[in-house]
Amino acid sequence: MVTPLALGLSYPVFVARGVLDHLWMLVEQYAPNHRYAIIADESVDALYASPVARSLPLSISPERVLRLRVPSGEANKTREQWHRLSNALLSWGAGRDTTIIAIGGGVTGDLAGFVAATLHRGVPVVQVPTTLLAMVDSAVGGKTGVDTDAGKNLIGAFHNPSLVLSDINTLRSLPMSVRADGLAEMIKHGLIADADAFSELCGVLPRLCDSEGAEVAALAEMVARSVAIKAHVVAQDGREAGLRHILNAGHTIAHAIEHALHFSMSHGAAVAAGLVIETRLAEQLGVAEHGLGDVVADAVRRAGLPDSPPRSVSDRDLLEATRSDKKARAGAVRYALPERLGRMSPGPDHSWSAPVGDDAVLAALATSRLLGKRPAD
Repeated sequence: MVTPLALGLSYPVFVARGVLDHLWMLVEQYAPNHRYAIIADESVDALYASPVARSLPLSISPERVLRLRVPSGEANKTREQWHRLSNALLSWGAGRDTTIIAIGGGVTGDLAGFVAATLHRGVPVVQVPTTLLAMVDSAVGGKTGVDTDAGKNLIGAFHNPSLVLSDINTLRSLPMSVRADGLAEMIKHGLIADADAFSELCGVLPRLCDSEGAEVAALAEMVARSVAIKAHVVAQDGREAGLRHILNAGHTIAHAIEHALHFSMSHGAAVAAGLVIETRLAEQLGVAEHGLGDVVADAVRRAGLPDSPPRSVSDRDLLEATRSDKKARAGAVRYALPERLGRMSPGPDHSWSAPVGDDAVLAALATSRLLGKRPAD
């Protein structure tokens, strides 16, 4: 018997080893429909989507199931892919009687979720994240979308899943560098809301980063705890009107790094560098307690992630890239800034973010380069 986490969300989230074996039972319970479209990342299609398609219950005939694949990588989270998938579904005859099942990492979840949000003005979507990053971040919260040349996630919609199913066993197939991407978001969750979770995670980071990291006994509980932190925030602010801004910690700089490098750097690596830079920025502004930047930098280094800006991009170029961030308001770029471990600043207007001037951002970038031991490439 599998049970969902108690999160206070409008949809169930399952985090456990082997829960993928129960997918159809759970889909029929929480997202039943006449048709089902499986949209899978091509890198995990054979590993997970094929077994799912082969394990159809007798109540679902094969002709009622469509399989579609999407190319791997952030560079493919585009309007062109949305267009291709939407046309394929419409040509198949998909209507509001269709549930979309997204299997893969965050790119697949965001893209398939956006297809679900816009197909016939919204059809159910089941999120099946197969990366640590997607499990603790993008699969929960209902944000969907695509990237554009102007910036990341600038076109999208809020569309909650009907079900989230995270099987810890899928992490066994991840390269260590991809697993580390998820650790960046777990570090962030501890920083913004749970000092104990931050400390406990730091204690096992070396083990999580080795070749047997996916076998760590407590990993399911740690993932569930990280998911619970995000869910607690999302449940209070579903459409990012205030408190949900704290989930953007590190992301203003991270998205600028990704944009400046044309998405050649992984999201987790960019978030890691962004967390350190923005925490140092908070210190310089007198928002964060002294030494917090070093604490965060040590954590990301333990996870094998960068603690400073990319060497290949200038500080001025990164500053300019921040202006395309969707969190900018009235020409001012806003940042979610920490005060101490487990506590974010509510900001001057209690919106949980604050506008920051260019000189302060440039100073934080320079400081991070000076103190960094693992520059982003």
